[in-house]
Amino acid sequence: MHTRARLTADLRALGVVPGDVLMVHASVRAVGQVVGGPDEIHLAIKDAIGTEGTLLMYAGCPRHYDEVGRGNLSASEEAFLLEHLPPFDARNARCARDHGILPEFLRTWPGSVVNDHVTRFVAWGRQAGHLFSEQPWDNAMGAGSALERFTALQGRILLLGSDHDNVTYLHYTEHVADFPDKRIARYRVPVLEHGKRVWRAQAEVDSSQGAHARWPAGFFAVLVDAFLARTGNTGGRVGNAPSYLIPAVDLHAFAAAEMQRVARGG
Repeated sequence: MHTRARLTADLRALGVVPGDVLMVHASVRAVGQVVGGPDEIHLAIKDAIGTEGTLLMYAGCPRHYDEVGRGNLSASEEAFLLEHLPPFDARNARCARDHGILPEFLRTWPGSVVNDHVTRFVAWGRQAGHLFSEQPWDNAMGAGSALERFTALQGRILLLGSDHDNVTYLHYTEHVADFPDKRIARYRVPVLEHGKRVWRAQAEVDSSQGAHARWPAGFFAVLVDAFLARTGNTGGRVGNAPSYLIPAVDLHAFAAAEMQRVARGG
C-alpha cells in the first residue's frame, strides 16, 4: 500500500517541483492501493506542486454528447438522441469514463473548476482561471484553448502509469501543426440557450478517427515513446506506476515535425 506522503515523495523524486503547471494522465490501478482511496493521488500531486502550482486533466463528457453527426451512430440512434438527450451541463456532467476515474475525483473536489464546453477540462490551482479565460467553440483544443495557454505557461505532462496513446495534449499539436489533408469532424451538441435546448454545430480536427489518413495505429504512443527515447527520459515510479514528466513545449515541437513528415508520406 501507498500513502499520500509516499506518493508526494515519489513525485518530487520524478522532478515535480512547487509551482509546476501539470497536465496529468493517470491509471489509478497502475499506481496501486493508496490508503484513503484515489483522491489521495490528486492530493499528493497538489502537495508536490503547492499552492502556486496548477493541475489540469481532461474530463470530456458522458457518452453521446459529442457524437451526433460524426457518422458513428445509426439513423435511429441519432433520431432518438435528437429528441431526448438533455442539454450538456459542463459544471455537473460526469467525466468521460474512458479517461479513467481520477478526472472525476478531481472534478468533484472542492476548489476545482471546469471550462464551459463539451470538450471539457478540469483544473485546480493558481492558473486555473487563466487556463479557462477563453474557450473557442470550434477547434476547442487548438488556438485560443486551455492547451495553448498550458503550453505558454511551460506546462509539463505527468504520466502516471497511463497508456501513452491517451496523451490528450497531442490533439493540440494536431490542431495547430501545419500539415495537409487534415480530417475535420463535424457534429452537434445539445446546449441550453435562453432557457431552451438547442443543437449547436461544432467542428474540430478529428480527434476520434485521427487527424490524418496516414496516422498509424497508436500514433500518439509512437510519438511519446520516440520522444522519451530521443531525450533519454527513463522516468521513474510513483507508487507502482511507471511514470514520466514531459515538457509540453518540447513534445509539441517534436510531434509537430513528425506529424508533418508522416502526413507528407515521409
